[in-house]
Amino acid sequence: KRHMNTGMWGYRAIQCGARSCAQRLQGARCLTSTSDVPHGLIMGPPGSGKGTMAKRITNDFGFEVLSTGDMIRAQIAAQTDIGQQFERIVAEGKLVPADVVMKLVAAELDTRSDQRWMLDGFPRSLEQAKLADNAFRIDFVLNIDVPFDTIVQRLSARWCHLPSGRIYNLDYNPPKSPGLDDETGEPLIQREDDKAETVVSRLNLYNEETKPLIDHYAEKEILQNFTGTESDVIYPQIHAYMKNKLNL
Repeated sequence: KRHMNTGMWGYRAIQCGARSCAQRLQGARCLTSTSDVPHGLIMGPPGSGKGTMAKRITNDFGFEVLSTGDMIRAQIAAQTDIGQQFERIVAEGKLVPADVVMKLVAAELDTRSDQRWMLDGFPRSLEQAKLADNAFRIDFVLNIDVPFDTIVQRLSARWCHLPSGRIYNLDYNPPKSPGLDDETGEPLIQREDDKAETVVSRLNLYNEETKPLIDHYAEKEILQNFTGTESDVIYPQIHAYMKNKLNL
């Protein structure tokens, strides 16, 4: 049975029977909060500045940004049942099934149904998105749209000093002496992930994986795109959007 909420977010609070929910999520709890507290999702390719903007949203609007990577690491460290399951799957070199990830996310969100939260890194596939639609409410999706050429230039300009972890960028934070660490004079290296060909490959994969998600949330009319080449240009757009949605 579905009920329409007429609050400012206009979300649908989905109620489902315990048996059907358990079948869909294989044991994950069904989240049926009818709270007006907004819940969202942030998307963006690697190198888009998504992490920086998520932190600013947290500071400005009180959202807790929840990363599936952090959730998984925490469960593995705590050696919970689901953490041990993840550990076995990863050790075997297998992909984690969508329903297993869904169990973890649903369990985490069940404790935060009355808090402002925003997911980062989930869902990653249309299958996961459809499972999420049946498990909890997402009121808005922020999509950070940075031209791939800009990202390739930004990431491929990064060099690092491995022993200290110091990062340099040839465009805006170059070393005093080309190719050498400022403090030790030791050579800098470029990590494999920052090489142009690797960045292009990652971006193409991201585009392939997320296009169905973008289309899915656009169809649900909860997707908002923010386009630009710099975080300081994009974030004011996000800030204005959030202020309007939160009626601030």
